[in-house]
Amino acid sequence: MELVPATDQALPPGFLTARSGRATEEYFINMGPQHPSTHGVLRLVLRLDGETVVEVVPHLGYIHRGIEKQAEAQTYLQYLHLTDRMDYLSSHHNNHAVCLAIEKAMGIGVPERGEYIRIIVDELQRIQSHLVFFACFGADLGALTCILQGFKAREYITDLFDAVCGSRLTMNFFRPGGSVRDVPEDFTDRVRAVCGKVDAMLAEFDRLLTGNLITKERARGIGVLPRAEAIALGCTGPVLRGSGVDFDLRKKAPYGYYDRFEFSVPLGEAGDSWDRYLIRMEEMRQSLRILEQACRSFPGGPYRSKEKPAYRLPTGTWFGAVETPRGVFSTWIVAEKGEKPWRIHSRSPSLANLAALNPMCVGHKIADLITILATIDPVIPDMDR
Repeated sequence: MELVPATDQALPPGFLTARSGRATEEYFINMGPQHPSTHGVLRLVLRLDGETVVEVVPHLGYIHRGIEKQAEAQTYLQYLHLTDRMDYLSSHHNNHAVCLAIEKAMGIGVPERGEYIRIIVDELQRIQSHLVFFACFGADLGALTCILQGFKAREYITDLFDAVCGSRLTMNFFRPGGSVRDVPEDFTDRVRAVCGKVDAMLAEFDRLLTGNLITKERARGIGVLPRAEAIALGCTGPVLRGSGVDFDLRKKAPYGYYDRFEFSVPLGEAGDSWDRYLIRMEEMRQSLRILEQACRSFPGGPYRSKEKPAYRLPTGTWFGAVETPRGVFSTWIVAEKGEKPWRIHSRSPSLANLAALNPMCVGHKIADLITILATIDPVIPDMDR
């Protein structure tokens, strides 16, 4: 029997009146923390009206490891190995931010070759991370071929990192003043070869997913984040630039030698899931531009300034920030006398970007929530520090 109340006031608490006049009741479901589409150990509590999202409340803490507290009992160098376990798809970038803070505090310079090594490694990891985004985004939308092809392309870069630092995921390579060791003699040749393979596969990805009508229908107009709201929420990276905000730390506050290279910062117009997807695809191509220039002018000389037996930062506060694949990652150090920090705090991009999930999802369907979450591209251990 169809229930059509005479007025909205006749509805019991917790009920909504749909446009059709049919009475509906809100209910809650948990998505995660085991759900395969939550990109890690994340719990989303969904308030729903049928299949329409009324509210999304993220619950964190399922993989909390107390990294910032552990830092207080470790030396600055020992802390470095913890940062590559935050956002494990941006290990080198996280190490880089801590090194920048230490170098600023102690007045440590980095040789030209060391700066080039950092830029090449960082841009390779940017591509590597975006390839994981492409793989997961396609799989979340049902295109399982993407996860096979995306990880196939990623493996070329992973093999190169294995040769450089001996690790394939939680990589630890940068040190204050440069890197822990020099790169292999054939490094630039291998980088060029990897870039050629990735460039060819990007063209294939465009045929596979970017030009797919289903992809466009699932992403266009879905999860719109207005420019003003993206700024107010503190979003960074592709989530912020997808809303048309021209902010990339490599351009606005260049660190290292980024001001030597020509590259563009892609921006979105609609601020929807489609824009955020396209931006990451274009960022990979811009990273390839940087890598080609860096390999062409790769200098000789030392890869690191003189290594110190211990790093004792002057008393005060010190700051370092880099542009990771997900946005700005920054490290704030409060130093006192000795080899250990009094306090270290990191500002991760994934946590701020996740704050935009609820406003982007309200009014959409559950299936759209999966699309939107994929275009945020969160890494959960980056939040649970």
